[in-house]
Amino acid sequence: MEKSIRSVLCLDSLKLHARGANVIIATFLAIGTFAMHRVGFIVYPGFQLVCLAASTVFEIADRVLGSPHYEVSVRSEAGGAVRGTTAVTVLSEPVGSESFDTVIVCGGAAIPEVSAAIGAFLRRATDATSRIAAICSGAFILAEAGLLANRRATTHWMMAAELQRRYPDVQVEADRIFVQDGRIWTSAGMSAGLDMALAMVEHDHGVEITRAVARQLVLYHRRAGGQSQHSTLLELAPRSDRIQNALTYARSNLKNSLSLDELADAARLSSRQFSRAFRDETGQTPAKAVERLRVEAARQMLEAGRHTIETIAYETGFADRERMRRAFLRTLGQPPQTVRRNAA
Repeated sequence: MEKSIRSVLCLDSLKLHARGANVIIATFLAIGTFAMHRVGFIVYPGFQLVCLAASTVFEIADRVLGSPHYEVSVRSEAGGAVRGTTAVTVLSEPVGSESFDTVIVCGGAAIPEVSAAIGAFLRRATDATSRIAAICSGAFILAEAGLLANRRATTHWMMAAELQRRYPDVQVEADRIFVQDGRIWTSAGMSAGLDMALAMVEHDHGVEITRAVARQLVLYHRRAGGQSQHSTLLELAPRSDRIQNALTYARSNLKNSLSLDELADAARLSSRQFSRAFRDETGQTPAKAVERLRVEAARQMLEAGRHTIETIAYETGFADRERMRRAFLRTLGQPPQTVRRNAA
């Protein structure tokens, strides 16, 4: 916008009529003000600083676009310094009667308390705001304000069950990176806020601009909202190196049959010892864990969208698409075609 203003001021050096120049300047200023998309990040004591990393997406978008399109600010109930979960404190302005195009509520390490003032601000914002969003546990603030009633939403997978328990009228989708339901956006754990912000920029300015933003941030273009939050290897969390080695071997050799004997050999245990130790440490049988690893790998390939279902079934050790379909239904409750469609 400054460049546009400077261009108008140059007109004055050409000795245009003063009144005419003023009209042109005012017009350019009005256009610039209208074009700016106002983004407000809501913070509170105990918010996690990483949530504000999503603001960088809008900053880089302006750089890619070549001119300011987003005006980002940090807001809190009373304004002033707000301390996060670490020793870092950020300066904020108080929420008031001003309107935003996008409001993003930050999350915290714990389920946040909802102040009456923030709740009232969010309810007012629903009438004038294009998007209201929450990162991670910030979804609890939206739910308490009544904004998630009868809507689809997500949050960090560790808090999803509690969100559903407290707010049964919310359709919680626990295994999603982010969810958009109309004007309401919610994301999973902290880094998922970047994916959600990239999706917002894509909505505003298209795929090519978003790819350029992601490249500057050294990020994958963006993970689709339908992608899983979970890692099977992390969830199984075996205590011993031997069981971990067997799981790592299985994950790297999904084309193999991965029989009990093969896995036991990778763990350097007898089949009987391995079977008992595996169940003790993971709570699952080796066969069930292998199926979950296959489903996870197949799901990632489906979401990438570069291979046929037959190829994916072969590469992940299912042998054929029907076996893969049955495994998806057992593990995810939906067939591969649905997973691919949701990730598109």
